[in-house]
Amino acid sequence: ISSPAATELEMQMMDWLAKMLTLPNHFMFSNGGKGGGVIMGSASEAIFTALLGARSKKLAESGNKELINKLVAYASDQSHSSVERAALLGAVQIRLLPTDRNQNHSLRGDVLREQMKRDRANGLIPFFVVATLGTTGILAFDNVTEVGKVCSEENVWLHIDAAYAGSAFICPEFRHHLNGIEYVSSFNMNPHKWLLISFECSGLWLKNRDYFVDAYNVNPVYLRHEYEGQMPDFRHWGIPLSRRFRSLKMWFVFRSYGIKALQNHVRKQVGLAKYFQSLLLKDNRFELAAPVDMSLVCFRLKGTDALNEKFLKLINDGKAIHLTPTRVDGRFVIRFIACTQTTEDKDIEFAWNEIQKQALIALTL
Repeated sequence: ISSPAATELEMQMMDWLAKMLTLPNHFMFSNGGKGGGVIMGSASEAIFTALLGARSKKLAESGNKELINKLVAYASDQSHSSVERAALLGAVQIRLLPTDRNQNHSLRGDVLREQMKRDRANGLIPFFVVATLGTTGILAFDNVTEVGKVCSEENVWLHIDAAYAGSAFICPEFRHHLNGIEYVSSFNMNPHKWLLISFECSGLWLKNRDYFVDAYNVNPVYLRHEYEGQMPDFRHWGIPLSRRFRSLKMWFVFRSYGIKALQNHVRKQVGLAKYFQSLLLKDNRFELAAPVDMSLVCFRLKGTDALNEKFLKLINDGKAIHLTPTRVDGRFVIRFIACTQTTEDKDIEFAWNEIQKQALIALTL
């Protein structure tokens, strides 16, 4: 859809959501500055476009586009595969930095600083960092304050990937994860994951949209118009020229539910995960593999990886429930998540009974 009304509603919805998340004013159109938000299809798209914007900025600052083979991006070893894929598509190097189990697998500033120091000594150019707030595997949170200070010192673009967990930041009790947001150049979260908005709807906010416009602006005669520059032209904010009217479904959800109902929805899912955790901790055959902060519970049977792989296969082959795995510190871990609007305590109990049944089979085979 190409329409000033669609553009204006998108601007309004991104400002509404930014206020719900308590993002800094410089990310909002209403601030009158160079910041603002845009709706994309996925967090993968947001990471890739942010990387390209950061790449364009760094090459423009250097005045030498041939330095692209020296550019280096950084993320934690817990980051989503889309981060590594973005670097691959962007033709830049990437470092997946180690995290420590004793620090809840959070990327820390000293680790980033030392790696950047080594890379600069080897003639490379740090330009882009992805800090994750709520990793896919175990819901780890990188230390944005520490990482942000390093990025500020090194003149490096800092992007936040909060695809899933970002929705919880509408609740005051989870906003401490946003500490350090003042250092961030771009921020992404997916309302389609946890805010009752249908797929696809991924919000990306920029501190300075000029870098995006510079990276994507190709303006042939047949796309020009007399109102250019009077309001954002979202075709310059990403890869596609044609865009869906995604802001309309945001408007319907926000107006229908309101922030209080959306907060209650998030809190309900977190409560259900805590309920599942309480059941798990009463059974000494199981162990938690990561802290339970939101609605993801990572657990395993006490024993070998082979036992847990067999256990998960039994669960999924039973077709009563479906769980997914990850690996943490080399160990096979099972993931349980509550995030559906209609899930109730009885559904958690049903899942727990199925897990106990299949655990007994796995332990006796």
